[in-house]
Amino acid sequence: MRVLITGGTGFIGRALCRQLLHAGHELWVLTRNPTKAATKLEGIRLIEHLAEAGQMDAVVNLAGEPLADGRWTDRRKQAFRDSRIGTTQSLLEWIASQVQRPRVLVSGSAIGYYGPRDDKPLTEESPPGDDFSAQLCRDWESAAMQAESLGLRVCTVRIGVVLGPDGGALSKMLPPFKLGAGGPMGDGRQWMSWVHRHDLVRLLQWLLEHDQARGAYNGTAPSPVTNREFAQTLGKVLRRPARITTPALALKLMFGEMATLLLTGQRVLPAHAVAGGFQFQHPTLETALTDLLA
Repeated sequence: MRVLITGGTGFIGRALCRQLLHAGHELWVLTRNPTKAATKLEGIRLIEHLAEAGQMDAVVNLAGEPLADGRWTDRRKQAFRDSRIGTTQSLLEWIASQVQRPRVLVSGSAIGYYGPRDDKPLTEESPPGDDFSAQLCRDWESAAMQAESLGLRVCTVRIGVVLGPDGGALSKMLPPFKLGAGGPMGDGRQWMSWVHRHDLVRLLQWLLEHDQARGAYNGTAPSPVTNREFAQTLGKVLRRPARITTPALALKLMFGEMATLLLTGQRVLPAHAVAGGFQFQHPTLETALTDLLA
């Protein structure tokens, strides 16, 4: 299968490229800087403009400025939208121009779709929230679903907290936890819907290759935990204490509106993936962290 990927140089994208190459697919990655991307990706055709893309069988759309890298200014919020919705709209225009169109679009989203929630378990059938993150995800998914009118099978993946050894949330948590200075954020009762990066890229591949898959899928492990449980489990795997709490006020002062991502959460379950027969290799947090940190 010839696959066009956006966001291929990112934390998830790099791992997905390795997975798909290993499975025998031919990959093309759209990137703003092919020279820099060449240092991260091997055996892949790198292109700077969609006009350079040839005929494709599938598209994976993971492009998006990271939300958790600092305060949300008006300029950054616009960058979040442009990098997600703007890129998706450009892909739609390119798809519409093709004589022979791709068969499937797998497009990223996030569990921020559901907005801040309490303890209620959430599946793909649960309604969206109404805060900034939720509206961003709703608009992103809505743009991606327009590809159905062009004859494509479309899957949107609401991605949770992705755990990997070389980036993402875990790499930011490790330094204080290794020093014994880690612990819960705020009251620690907010839910964390996490996923091992290898399971996530396996799910993305599964959606590409299974013709019956369509619509929304939660890209999370089947066993979400509270933030306090996460801290305790990470401390256990590292054999370090994990009792130092970061006060909610401190997080709000440091990160402003973005602190809501850290202090609120969602208890998300991958109902559609499980019902479709997808099997997680790392379904529990302790086994996932042990695998990543061994």
